[in-house]
Amino acid sequence: MNGINFVADTNALIYLLNGNPCMTPYLDKSLVYSVISEMELLSYPGITESEENSIKSLLADCEEIALSTGIKEKTIELRKKYRTKLPDAIVAASAIVKGLPLITADKGFNQIEELNLELIVPVV
Repeated sequence: MNGINFVADTNALIYLLNGNPCMTPYLDKSLVYSVISEMELLSYPGITESEENSIKSLLADCEEIALSTGIKEKTIELRKKYRTKLPDAIVAASAIVKGLPLITADKGFNQIEELNLELIVPVV
């Protein structure tokens, strides 16, 4: 993916939306996200119209990775090998297939050896 630097996991997008300093190094980077992250963000129970608009605005500034045959096949492989939850397997597979590092605070991704992972530590 030409010009794209990272795949952002759902939690990284949330930290970005909330202005968490852990995302400062990525503010000038080009990010993509899995279609799964969009679904997770926009289906949050109790989301306000303002929050939904902020999410949509952020996502409009990024590129979406749709499910492709390659991503589906890699997802199946990861689920079988690591017993990863389906949404996490899709996000990881998206990063692997696209050849991009994944930004996340979820240490569960550490088990996926094929993944180029950048763990972030949110500031609380």
